[in-house]
Amino acid sequence: MSFKLEICSFDLVSAILAQDAGAGRIELCAGPAEGGTTPGPGVIKAARERIHIDLYPIIRPRGGDFLYSDEEYDVMVKEVNFCKQVGCNGVVIGLLNADGTVDKGRVGRLVEMAYPLGVTFHRAFDWATNPFEALEDIISLGCERILTSGQRPTAPEGAALINELIRQADDRIIIMPGSGIRADNILELAEKTDASEFHTSARTKVRTKMEFINEAMMEDQSAVRADRMEIEKIMGILASLEHQHPR
Repeated sequence: MSFKLEICSFDLVSAILAQDAGAGRIELCAGPAEGGTTPGPGVIKAARERIHIDLYPIIRPRGGDFLYSDEEYDVMVKEVNFCKQVGCNGVVIGLLNADGTVDKGRVGRLVEMAYPLGVTFHRAFDWATNPFEALEDIISLGCERILTSGQRPTAPEGAALINELIRQADDRIIIMPGSGIRADNILELAEKTDASEFHTSARTKVRTKMEFINEAMMEDQSAVRADRMEIEKIMGILASLEHQHPR
C-alpha cells in the first residue's frame, strides 16, 4: 500500500512548509474561514515557482453553497484557464444542481477545459443527495479523485461511508478522506476506510509579530498556517503503515 498526503495550504508559506515536510500534493486555497476559495493569481504563480510537488488550486469563487450563477461559472472558467497557463498540475472543483445532484454539464465542461490537468471533485460531494449516484456521475465525467468527509462534518465520523465509496469505486477513481484528520486519528482512519490518499490542512494559528496592537479593535490578528511538525508526524505514521502492509 502506497500512501499520499495532500495538504490544504492557505498561503505560500504553508505550501512550502508542507512540501518540505514530505507532503505529496498541495491544494492551494484562500479563505480558511469559508472552507477554501480560489487564491489570487499572484499566489498561484508564486507557488508554482516554489513548489515542485503537485499543485492543485481550488476553483471556488465564494464560500457558501455549490450552486453557482452564470457569472460565477464564467469566473471559474477563467480561473481554470489561468491555472493551465501557469503550469499547475490540476484543479479542485465542485458544482451541484439545486436538487443536490452533480452539475454534470458544467463539471464536464470544466474537466474538458482543464485537460491535461487533473481534476479533484471537492467536498461539494458531501452535500450531494445520493453519494453513490454522485460517485458514478463524477467517475463518468473524468475526475481523478473525490475529496470527502463521508457526508459528515469530519472524515473520522464519516469513515463507514468512505469505506463504502472506496469499495464501490473499485479503483476507478481515488476517494480521498479529508476534514478533521490529524496525527492522532489517521491510523484508525486508514484502517477503517482502506484509503490510500488523505487530505488535511494540519492547521495551527500563528500569533501576529506586530509590536503594536490596537486593543480597541478587539480583533484576533493571528493567521492560519500549516504545522510542519504535525505534517511530519502524519507522514511518519503513513510511512510506518506502508512498511507494515506492503503491496
